[in-house]
Amino acid sequence: MAYTRGNLAVKDQTARREQQSPKYRETTKVVTRRAPLPVREKLLYMMTVVFCVAVMGGLMMQNAELYDIKRQMYNLDKEIQSVNVEVKELAIQKEMLEMKIPEKAAELGYVQPAEEGFHYDVSSNGENGSSNQDQVTTAQK
Repeated sequence: MAYTRGNLAVKDQTARREQQSPKYRETTKVVTRRAPLPVREKLLYMMTVVFCVAVMGGLMMQNAELYDIKRQMYNLDKEIQSVNVEVKELAIQKEMLEMKIPEKAAELGYVQPAEEGFHYDVSSNGENGSSNQDQVTTAQK
């Protein structure tokens, strides 16, 4: 061993530098080329994709129709609820008006008869209104 700056444990690097391999290494790589797909196989794959797209489109259309029907049902339910509220309001108005009928009739001169039923004149001679003794009778319900 050579004496290098006072250290005997250090190897001489000059010999090592001469023995180093080059910085690049020549390698060979095997390249395999795949054969292109035959036309029939390409058509098969393309038809499979077209079929899948058609099925998906059909399902989407069916789903859209179902959504439309459900939306119409929802709108009809809302409309029915609003009509029911209006019917209840009109029923209350009707009851209030029915309560006012006797008061309004009394103001206009209506007098309720003492007996219930239909009143009509009956003459004793068979002539209408010619006798002095006309009788009024009441038919019961």
